[in-house]
Amino acid sequence: MPWFMDRVSRGTIEVVNPFNRQLRQVIVTPERVQTMVFWSKNFGPFLKARCGEKLQTMGYQLLFNFTVNSRSPILEPGVPDLDQRLSQLRVLVDRFGSASVQWRFDPICYFSRQPGVVESNLGDLKTIAKMVGEYGINSCTTSFMDPYRKIERRVCNRLKFIERSMEERVNVLLEMEQMLFPLGINLALCCEKEVLDHLPATSAIHAGECISGRRIMEVHGGRVSTRKDTGQRKAAGCGCTVSVDVGSYSLHPCHHNCLFCYANPTCDGRSG
Repeated sequence: MPWFMDRVSRGTIEVVNPFNRQLRQVIVTPERVQTMVFWSKNFGPFLKARCGEKLQTMGYQLLFNFTVNSRSPILEPGVPDLDQRLSQLRVLVDRFGSASVQWRFDPICYFSRQPGVVESNLGDLKTIAKMVGEYGINSCTTSFMDPYRKIERRVCNRLKFIERSMEERVNVLLEMEQMLFPLGINLALCCEKEVLDHLPATSAIHAGECISGRRIMEVHGGRVSTRKDTGQRKAAGCGCTVSVDVGSYSLHPCHHNCLFCYANPTCDGRSG
């Protein structure tokens, strides 16, 4: 956050394309930026430094994607304890409003640490959902873990991720929908077009928009593009609208070391 806040105060951020390594300058003055969307599993440093308030004073509008999964450290050894994350969630809502916060329970994982015993990370879902509903957050985005080869290398012999059948996935999502509905939380899927196509017509589960021009305008007003982002996985069902990502794993490595992580090139799952 100190690096980010410094670059914002300068009005430009240098962004390196992770594929071709080309460098470009992104102008981030309030006149050019409609809304900043932050995405994290740990907003502790952000909240402690009161970065959000500073950015608002500078003229920026904010939205937050907060991934809050279950308590077990097996899959996410580096994230704060669940109670801390739920406390952070409450502070985000108190400071910036529930409409500015989207909850992600992502991804849904099934795994086995011993033959014949299948576990999942759904154990604390009801507890988390109850708090999310009480905080007034009305959305939950989820997906099923994708078995990338780097993930298989990372877990080695510690556990084995298990893919569920389409019928099992549908049933899990319908159970989630039934649980979330009384809490005022709608369920969306991130890049799960195939699963969406198998859901019954009676289900209200829909394709997710983690970066949503429509939601930004609902929360903050103004005008922003709702054009789909061609750089994302549209064919897989990504509903995100155009945005500019200024994150960098090379400059700011993630130390959460989540075993299922598909993005972080340095994550090896050994810490914690």
